[in-house]
Amino acid sequence: MTPIALRGEGLFTWTYPLDGGAWKLHLRSQGTFGDDFMISKVKTCAIAAAGTVLLAFGSQPARAEWLRAESQRFVVYSDGGERALRDYVQKLEMFDRVMQFRSGVEITTEPPRKLPIYLVRNRSGLQRVHPQSGENVVGTYFPTEEDIFAVAIRSDGNGISGDEVLMHEYAHHFMLGNFPGSYPAWFVEGFAEYYATADIDVRDREVVLGSYNQNRAYWIMAESWLPLDVLLTKRPGEVRTSSQRSTYYPVAWLLTHWFYSTPERQQQLQDYLTAVAQGEDSVAAMQQTTGMTLEQLRASLRRYTRERLTITKISGQFPTADVFVERLSPTADDLLLINQRLKIGVPDEDRQALGQEVTRLAARHGDDPLALLAAGHAGLHFGDRPAGERALQRLLDIDPDHVEALQFLAQERLKQAREAEDDDQAQALRVQARGYLSRAYAAGQNDYRTLMLLSELRRTQPGYPNENDLLTLGLALDRAPQLAAVRFPYADALVKTGKPEEAIAVLKPVANNPHGGAASIFASGMIAAIEKGQALPEITQDAEAPQISEPESEPETPPQTPPESAPSPASE
Repeated sequence: MTPIALRGEGLFTWTYPLDGGAWKLHLRSQGTFGDDFMISKVKTCAIAAAGTVLLAFGSQPARAEWLRAESQRFVVYSDGGERALRDYVQKLEMFDRVMQFRSGVEITTEPPRKLPIYLVRNRSGLQRVHPQSGENVVGTYFPTEEDIFAVAIRSDGNGISGDEVLMHEYAHHFMLGNFPGSYPAWFVEGFAEYYATADIDVRDREVVLGSYNQNRAYWIMAESWLPLDVLLTKRPGEVRTSSQRSTYYPVAWLLTHWFYSTPERQQQLQDYLTAVAQGEDSVAAMQQTTGMTLEQLRASLRRYTRERLTITKISGQFPTADVFVERLSPTADDLLLINQRLKIGVPDEDRQALGQEVTRLAARHGDDPLALLAAGHAGLHFGDRPAGERALQRLLDIDPDHVEALQFLAQERLKQAREAEDDDQAQALRVQARGYLSRAYAAGQNDYRTLMLLSELRRTQPGYPNENDLLTLGLALDRAPQLAAVRFPYADALVKTGKPEEAIAVLKPVANNPHGGAASIFASGMIAAIEKGQALPEITQDAEAPQISEPESEPETPPQTPPESAPSPASE
């Protein structure tokens, strides 16, 4: 496993291509990057806690015109203004570039898959996608089999926005996409919390890292912390007491910030992560790499809260991202967000009503591609399957290379094959599915969903898995490393081809995912079975089942709203 590398101080030279040329960055002990970038350590005031949990209220918005903006790494939808959207995409590109550089990742021109983000006006927009969103939620990240995307409330000028949540979730997305190793849950969350508070100034081309969230700061200063041995060995969902849950994220952030504060501590963090990845106990590894007992480390962290926290300012010639903006059809007002809801798993009791609503809304827009896609999607999954089939076939008449339509029809044929009364009928349906998937692959080779369906098709065939099957699954993982449903069949195929250690490596990020839910439990069960040489649990192929990964949308919000001001830190 390659641990996450943090670019610290010291002397090194690193060259990477940019806009047809190259920058050579020289980092010296005082923190200067030649003439192109400046990275400086500055001091901010000691933690003072004032703030409240973000509440996102609002009335139903008027019908709006949706815009779609695409850059190197993102596809962002918004029903706000174009200038604000362009600035937001520039902000995201700057954030990603800083994360790449700070983490030692080679800066590339384009990822295997761009992340779609939906910016909404208020909570009603969030609930259009995810009706179960809690009242304090301002953003959610959804890694699902049919899409991997995020939804967030955009800033309204009054401090209500999903920016921190979105950056927190993007840090998770970034980590899973760039670091194949398995990390302890506290660091997964601490890493995300550290980057979530990035202050990005698009106009001055400046990024400041290391600031603190006022809500998190309150819990650090006002409450008793959870024991460090609990932090180091438990996922957030495994922490049972209210006070310990309240301080899990704040202390994870503080420990990460403490490690990132000096080059010596950065090296200790690298050593600790390497030791844990190699199977060493997390508590023992922490004590060995820091040279402190947990009591001494706790005291050091307490002292750190009374110091002026070191923040890092990065400024210079960030490249201006090319952003292409287009205005969507009026259909997007009715169906853009609800179409995303169809992708995340709908409870059984809501399926009929939602299917009827989509049919009613889609009927307003005739042969608009989004209307046909939504009607077909809802019809096949939990509505009128023949009507859904007709809508998707009509969409293919208009656009023969529509990847999602081809995928849904292939998925339907595979479902019909599982329901078939005899083998001949099932095989004929699989042939049809293969035809749709061949067209989808030709139209969009980078689509992980096509690769997953090709793998599902092959699992019923003689000789599965062969080397080509492993290649297909490996490509799907490369394009969607955030998705647990990609990892399970890949690990199963690796075991069947005599590669159990590789299978465990594929599963560990899911097993350790702090918000993996049932997926983490399933991955842990697979790992235990592999280690014992037992048969693996069955991987189901029910395309209509809700997703088993839990969307993360501020699950770490403390159970109570802190007061407007916090007490001063107590001396120890």
